[in-house]
Amino acid sequence: MKASIFSKYLPLQLSFLVFSMLLNCMGIIILKYSGTQISYRGLGFLEFFKDIPIAIMSMVAVSFINKKGTKKSLITALTAVLLCCLLLPCLEGFWFFRLWFVVIGVSFAIAKIAIFAIIRNNSSDEKCLTIVMNRVEASFVIGVFCVNMGFGWLLSSMYSEFWKYGFWIIGLISLCTILLLRKQNYMEIPAEKIHILHSARQIFSLRNSIFFLIIFFLVFMEQGFNSWLPTFYRNNLKVNSFYSLQSTAFLALFSFLGRYLTSRLIVHFQWKKYLFFCLAALLFIMMAAQLLMADVSRYLNLLMIIFPLLGLFLSPLYPLYNSKFLATTGKEKVNFFVSVIVVFSSLGSSFGSLAMSYIFHYSADTYFIIFSLLPLIMIILLTLFFTKLTSITS
Repeated sequence: MKASIFSKYLPLQLSFLVFSMLLNCMGIIILKYSGTQISYRGLGFLEFFKDIPIAIMSMVAVSFINKKGTKKSLITALTAVLLCCLLLPCLEGFWFFRLWFVVIGVSFAIAKIAIFAIIRNNSSDEKCLTIVMNRVEASFVIGVFCVNMGFGWLLSSMYSEFWKYGFWIIGLISLCTILLLRKQNYMEIPAEKIHILHSARQIFSLRNSIFFLIIFFLVFMEQGFNSWLPTFYRNNLKVNSFYSLQSTAFLALFSFLGRYLTSRLIVHFQWKKYLFFCLAALLFIMMAAQLLMADVSRYLNLLMIIFPLLGLFLSPLYPLYNSKFLATTGKEKVNFFVSVIVVFSSLGSSFGSLAMSYIFHYSADTYFIIFSLLPLIMIILLTLFFTKLTSITS
């Protein structure tokens, strides 16, 4: 990318970095509060406090963004995040996490629609859209790496009781992002008003419905790994809290590599072939991991590596699906369709974490990989239909 293009999308990358660190600190909170008076089911329901507001507010956010503009809306969301980060260490009690996640969820709904709209409106073609989306989304998984590495070191240090003050650093990044955004000029395209009741048949056509279901199962699977992998490591691989958190950190590192490499390789490969290569690799790795789990003590070191390796092939899927779908969507309709994507993403996140919470609650976490394979199989089957319909309609 040229320097001017890099600086143009840097605030979007930093925005995703900020929201990634906040949305993916769930694994840290689960690890910190599990074994206390808070049950696994209670921790699983905490996910709803960020994801359900995202789902509900995404539709309202469209009208807010249409009136205020994409850049101003993104700045508003980041400002709310800044205040949340400043307040968190000052308030005690688990109750505040529920309110905190509601604010973060609403802010993310606004931010994600605004960011996707900016990318779509400022991309010249599908290849450009795929490259930019993969690079911006790559910063999202770097946020997962940073938050788990940073809090992993903090929780294992003599200052572990001050772990909440780590959110002040995230607040500082948010402030810097706001200042950078104020200097940028992005193309604003007037959004078309879409009434969901009047246009339901068009919005939820067979192709679109299959795409939304793919997004649901994809985020369902991702959330299981992002939020519950540290607890799986601690319970089943018998490693301490520091190494448990590093599992998610290295999953994020491989996810970053996956998205960055995709942004470079997608130019040389067909979208469909690259997509099915990633899906096949995921299926192979997860089945291999399940076989290795039969003798944990013997294959411990290999298991600690193989789970993070999933990120290399899992992470490119979300931007690949979205770029293909949005490239065939009119720019004036992007805000609305992104809001629908956000709804299905947030529902997938909520139900993914809730399903895993019940698996851990009933001590069935030895079957963690098998439960994770089910949404992957659904994704593969739905993708076969989606690619067929996409080739027909394109």
